[in-house]
Amino acid sequence: MAYDFTRRHFFFGSLLAGAVPASGFGSIPSLRALGYKSPNEKLNIASIGAGGKASSDIDGCSLENIVALCDVDEAQAARKFKEYEKVPKYKDFRRMLDEQGSNIDAVIVTIPDFMHATAAMWCMERGKHVYVQKPLTRTVWEARQLMEAANKYRVATQMGNQGYSNEGTRQAAEMIWAGEIGKVTEVHAWTDRPIWPQGLNSIPPAEPVPETLDWDLWLGIAEKRPYTSGGPDYKSPLNGHFYQPGNWRGFYDFGCGALGDMACHILGAPNLALQLGAPLSVECIHKEGTSDFMFPEKSVIRYDFPARGSMPPVKLFWHDGLKETPKIPGVPEGELLGDLPRRPYQRNAAQSQAAPATPPPPTGFVGRTFNWDKFVEMRNDPESKAPPPDGSLFIGEKGMITTGTYGEQTRLIPVEKMKDYDFSAKYLTRSPGHYRDWIRACKGGEPSCSNFNVAAPFVEWMLLGVIALRVEGKLEWDPAKMKFTNNAEANRYLKPTFRKGWTLT
Repeated sequence: MAYDFTRRHFFFGSLLAGAVPASGFGSIPSLRALGYKSPNEKLNIASIGAGGKASSDIDGCSLENIVALCDVDEAQAARKFKEYEKVPKYKDFRRMLDEQGSNIDAVIVTIPDFMHATAAMWCMERGKHVYVQKPLTRTVWEARQLMEAANKYRVATQMGNQGYSNEGTRQAAEMIWAGEIGKVTEVHAWTDRPIWPQGLNSIPPAEPVPETLDWDLWLGIAEKRPYTSGGPDYKSPLNGHFYQPGNWRGFYDFGCGALGDMACHILGAPNLALQLGAPLSVECIHKEGTSDFMFPEKSVIRYDFPARGSMPPVKLFWHDGLKETPKIPGVPEGELLGDLPRRPYQRNAAQSQAAPATPPPPTGFVGRTFNWDKFVEMRNDPESKAPPPDGSLFIGEKGMITTGTYGEQTRLIPVEKMKDYDFSAKYLTRSPGHYRDWIRACKGGEPSCSNFNVAAPFVEWMLLGVIALRVEGKLEWDPAKMKFTNNAEANRYLKPTFRKGWTLT
């Protein structure tokens, strides 16, 4: 049977992407309030972060005016600094906001997790719209603070979990709401991350700080510690140094491990489709390669959610550090779960004689969607290669649905059920793309699909799993009091500490 929704709920329910809760998002100011006359006028956007992922975030907003860039590492930011030679450059975002604030409408925040909240708060307090990379914050308290601030300062917000804009994420929700697999009682999500070091047990000797890096600003709110590149014997798959530019994800003080990197993507479809609010409990039920200062090399986390309206209780399992897709009871042998194989891109003629893969033709949708004919073609193509294991699986009382990393290629399991499947029933509003979705909101359009009233509660329950990686046993959660009721140690990790000279506001 289908879930008990009304058509009005599909458009106005408080937990659905693109919908407006009764209390209002508070994130829909118009450019008109900033002195603009038309939403077609361009925003003036600054970016806190210019290298790494920040570079592609800037690209995603490049049809607007990029007016200022900030990065603590000149070497990491060099390419973007050169691309935007004429715009002001900074290492300290506080100085950038002070000196360029009158010329900035909106800010991209793409820096390590532990600095997201502080940078975003400084922007919102000054009336700037913000696009903040996932996982939004490193702690639960910070997530709540950002949500409250977004409403208080009435700025347009978006978390950078781009899968929330994908067509497949909406398809998964609509299929489940239509009762295609009955009531869902179990979900599995998995990833090959971490692809950076975790589970290390020693810190290499201190070294001089590179001239291009402001190490004190990189540390931000975190406790001071010596810089190290890791030394001559240090190896990282990301070709980085011990802490930066990307290996910070594995450290308790700086990141959120594999959960912080991928859960906001892979668990986006389950969060939307199942309207997951606060769980009753969370527990790390398996981990390997542990450390006193880093997340483990591999883990399995279980969340238990209560009934939600007509939806029954659901248990959700997160698996990381995988080399292959997990074996899940009930899945028919040979079924492909998560991301589907595809022909790899040809980098040079010596590597492969196969024709290079080309981008799929435009479909009018955001993200790759499942197509039966293309699936059969892929299945019969000897050049198709299995991708890294990433995806999710919904288990219902009468069937299963799987999605890819970003909610893409949503399909029923067994896949033969998709041969003549009709995706025509659409209830949710569709996204123009994750960056355009945010920019539209900045210009007075409807709230973006992962604005902080959607993103903060999502990130909050995800972050409970990050804490479970550090504390043994089942943790029972009281969302109203924002505390674990059975573990004082776990409560220590709900809020960050701030180094002298730094504050959230």
